[in-house]
Amino acid sequence: MQAFTPTSAVLFILAGVGLFYYFKQEKARLAEEREKERGLKSYGRPNIGGPFSLVSQDGKPFTEANLLGKWSMVYFGFTNCPDICPAELDKMTSALDDLQKEHGDIFLPVFISVDPARDSPQQISEYLKDFHQSFVGLTGEYAETKAVCKAYRVYFSTPPTADPKGDYLVDHSIFIYLMDPSGKFVDAFGQNIAKEDVVGKINEAISNWQSETGKKV
Repeated sequence: MQAFTPTSAVLFILAGVGLFYYFKQEKARLAEEREKERGLKSYGRPNIGGPFSLVSQDGKPFTEANLLGKWSMVYFGFTNCPDICPAELDKMTSALDDLQKEHGDIFLPVFISVDPARDSPQQISEYLKDFHQSFVGLTGEYAETKAVCKAYRVYFSTPPTADPKGDYLVDHSIFIYLMDPSGKFVDAFGQNIAKEDVVGKINEAISNWQSETGKKV
């Protein structure tokens, strides 16, 4: 019988860690696909978006009317998110840099907090300094957050009575929502969609919209 050596023990542990992360990623991927199928499945254009009332990082009121006139990229997250939100906002920033080179200043990137207890306008303002300079950050009371998440079919797990100084977990849907200049939903880009594909899909959406409406933003 072969002895269980330190080397084999290390290999066993590494294999276990590798399997853990593989199944974790697969679980996240499958959950995202189920979320998108459940949230976006409908005939014709899904009914995503609608009226909301929040506050910007400058402390000013911000509603769905402020989205009109530009191509909006809307992401729901929270400033204490350790990895997923920063990665998605970095992806948005990189995509915007590419898109603006071709189309100019016709885009509005929007970050909406799903952690209203901890994400004050000041907190969001500081957080967004690491990303694209044109980002608008939004927050609100719990009821307002719940309403905008419902309008965009976003799942979030923040407790309604969360203590800002407490230790609680926040889970949420991971999509970048593309809205056209008239405020209508166009597409949703999941975590596994690469930046190059986001840029390609947005370019296609802009071309189609211009052909259908005869307008340029």
